[in-house]
Amino acid sequence: MAGVVITGRALVAAVAVVVAVLLGGAAEAQQLSPNFYSRTCPNLATIVRSGMASAVRTEPRMGASILRLFFHDCFVNGCDGSILLDDTSTFTGEKSAGPNANSARGFEVIDAIKTQVEASCKATVSCADILALAARDGVNLLGGPTWSVALGRKDSRTASQSAANSNLPGPGSSLATLISMFGNQGLSARDMTALSGAHTIGRAQCQFFRSRIYTERNINASFASLRQQTCPRSGGDANLAPFDVQTPDAFDNAYYQNLVSQRGLLHSDQELFNGGSQDGLVRQYSTNPSQFSSDFVSAMVKMGNLLPSSGTATEVRLNCRKVN
Repeated sequence: MAGVVITGRALVAAVAVVVAVLLGGAAEAQQLSPNFYSRTCPNLATIVRSGMASAVRTEPRMGASILRLFFHDCFVNGCDGSILLDDTSTFTGEKSAGPNANSARGFEVIDAIKTQVEASCKATVSCADILALAARDGVNLLGGPTWSVALGRKDSRTASQSAANSNLPGPGSSLATLISMFGNQGLSARDMTALSGAHTIGRAQCQFFRSRIYTERNINASFASLRQQTCPRSGGDANLAPFDVQTPDAFDNAYYQNLVSQRGLLHSDQELFNGGSQDGLVRQYSTNPSQFSSDFVSAMVKMGNLLPSSGTATEVRLNCRKVN
């Protein structure tokens, strides 16, 4: 009978371990490390890279879309996968917030990668960590730098539409607003200017730059005319234009060259080079791609270290769209 008792205790202990892994506990328990899954999911990096390579091959824009998802995740209560949660009849999450509704995309790519990861290492890797790795790989696959991603994030069991509405800078933001909103996340003005270089890839909807191309004066006339061809004064709100008119799907420093020549697509883009405190840095990045890459990586690592506030209920989600 003693053997049966020990087996029972062992079973209880094993169940407790699984529950602990899935629920993860409170946010303060998180210790990030690049080697976090080296034993429990050694093929993680390969799986994520493969999934992103396939997605970017199908649609290069997806690299930018995943990068934006990561940014919008981290700026709302830390990098906790909260942006991935679907709304339900009793829960309104971040997907329907103003900065994300009808513009945040790439969720299916994260779903597909998560499915592959679960098949390899069940109930082990958080959706937040998958998103962090996918964002890095998207940048690198489009010609940008790579970097070591610290891992060990947990997925939050909730999300905040109101925080998404208040924490994410909009396309009409002033330089002062940008500096302040990034500062609220512990990111410097230099970090903000480097992270804005993510707009060297990706697309924006006409509704977000219409006012700039028709009413603003600090814009190159031929560039404004070019953008007006596909963004009428009324209608066509969802028509897309590339942020970077030179190399729209290459991660390089052309974004800053565009700003110097007044070819920033959004008002908030051109604010970085408009007689303000970031003009010198923008000029530097426009002629020194290695400096931009170095500062971008540094800022991405800092942003990726933003964690949920102490006491936040977390877990390792089995499905990125819903809590366990």
